[in-house]
Amino acid sequence: MNYKTVPFEQRIKDNVKNYGLDHLYQIDAIAECMRALNAMSGVEALLTERHGEKVVSVGNFAGFTPDVVGEPGRKIRVYGRTIAHLYAKTEGVTPEKRGEAEKLLDAFAHMLSHWGEEAYLHRESAIYLDELEDKVGVRHVQTARGENEDALTGVFNKVYFEERMRVIDRAEVVPVAVINFNINDWKFVNDHFGDEESDRLICTIADILKKEKKPDYVIGRVDGDVFIVLIPMAEDGEAEDYCWRVKRACQTFEDAILAPSVACGLVYKSNVEERLADKLPDAEYEMFNNKFELKNAPGYRERLEKGI
Repeated sequence: MNYKTVPFEQRIKDNVKNYGLDHLYQIDAIAECMRALNAMSGVEALLTERHGEKVVSVGNFAGFTPDVVGEPGRKIRVYGRTIAHLYAKTEGVTPEKRGEAEKLLDAFAHMLSHWGEEAYLHRESAIYLDELEDKVGVRHVQTARGENEDALTGVFNKVYFEERMRVIDRAEVVPVAVINFNINDWKFVNDHFGDEESDRLICTIADILKKEKKPDYVIGRVDGDVFIVLIPMAEDGEAEDYCWRVKRACQTFEDAILAPSVACGLVYKSNVEERLADKLPDAEYEMFNNKFELKNAPGYRERLEKGI
């Protein structure tokens, strides 16, 4: 199938047939959950692939042959397609707890379906974005790498970053975390130590942003001391954790002159009708609130002026 000619929603419906449990889950984590369920309730459980191949077994299923057509157990479904079956034995559960055990099994099956859809959408979105870039001509194989990069830091320059935003908008990917990182007191460093040290500060921040990112993060330098980071399909807490790690890396950076520090503003694009460009002012507003707090925190000024 040529995915470059297939709408994203159609691709999501079609391509799930190519996925198995090991593509979407950490099997060890599922096994641990099933063992915990057994220890807590006495339920024995078996998880199979869509055609009945046994993957995880907790309890005695010797001689049991899954019948995924006649007796499919609890179906694990991802985007309307069954990818796995959950079988359970409750003979070892006391009668008064059997109803509770059935509810736990239903909840576990629902959770597996939810996890699978999240993982599937994340993987397919990342692939689709790359293919869409090729289709709309954003990625020119013969184009010099430097035309897309900021010369000083190596992250995307403003023009190319804005094109990447439009590509993500076209792909209708949500949620997308939008983070504005602004270097605190860059002008102070420039005024007191000159262009060389102020450029080194910018590069230091850029290196931290790149070091702490994951492969699918999109980083652009959109102004002298401003970076924007996009996280497509951001998981719960992922963007917040990234901001925290960047700030910690700045705080622990050791240098005789530089005291890197960033204010950050985080917002989300959560509706496909929204445009990422329209979220940038909101992220900037949040960044200024954070900057006010940071620059008035105890010890900030002393650390900034240590090189004088």
